Amino acid sequence: MDLFSSSWAALRAAVADLTDKDFEQPSGCAGWLVRDLVCHLVIDAQDVLITLVTPADADGGTTVDATTYWQVSNDPPAVGDEDPLAALTVRLAAAYEDMALLKFHLDDVGSAAARAAELADPTARVTTQNQTLTVADYLTAYVLEWTLHHLDLTAHLPGMTGPSPESLAHSRTALERIAGAAFPASFTAEDVLLIGTGRRRPTDSQRADLEPLGLKLPLVLG
Repeated sequence: MDLFSSSWAALRAAVADLTDKDFEQPSGCAGWLVRDLVCHLVIDAQDVLITLVTPADADGGTTVDATTYWQVSNDPPAVGDEDPLAALTVRLAAAYEDMALLKFHLDDVGSAAARAAELADPTARVTTQNQTLTVADYLTAYVLEWTLHHLDLTAHLPGMTGPSPESLAHSRTALERIAGAAFPASFTAEDVLLIGTGRRRPTDSQRADLEPLGLKLPLVLG
């Protein structure tokens, strides 16, 4: 849970440092500008708040953990109008007009989500997307979300600070568990996350290192 807090704080701090010009740059999410990604983070923060106050039935067990929480597909992610939620996010982001308002909204809702996570009982069970899991597993799953989106945020902003080494190492392990196999030792954690989720194409040598593993890439997480 500490890593959830630190990775989320680092991502929000990076957004706070963005200039108006930065918001118009492409992000690491195909078809999204940085402003679209930040709007998505507002929605993510709302989801965290909603989930943490949605307790599971007292008599039930858990249906997923931090690994199986993720729904995985090998199909290329939908972009633009192919994905109604993604298209809505783009329209919402454009509606802000003043990026200071978007920054404020993320800081406001994001800070509330951070406080809710700190106050939550890690052993409590919550429900989201018709699944039940512990608070600890839910917040652990979100470390991968924050780390990937921190990489997305800084993909075309080379002067920005990226995710911490701890977040990257944790997220590499998380993605390998989701994949059911370890990536080559020659890959950095950033390589694993970007190539593994289809955000970057592997080089010829990296592709050769991947072939013996038989991994089906990209791993599109939903």
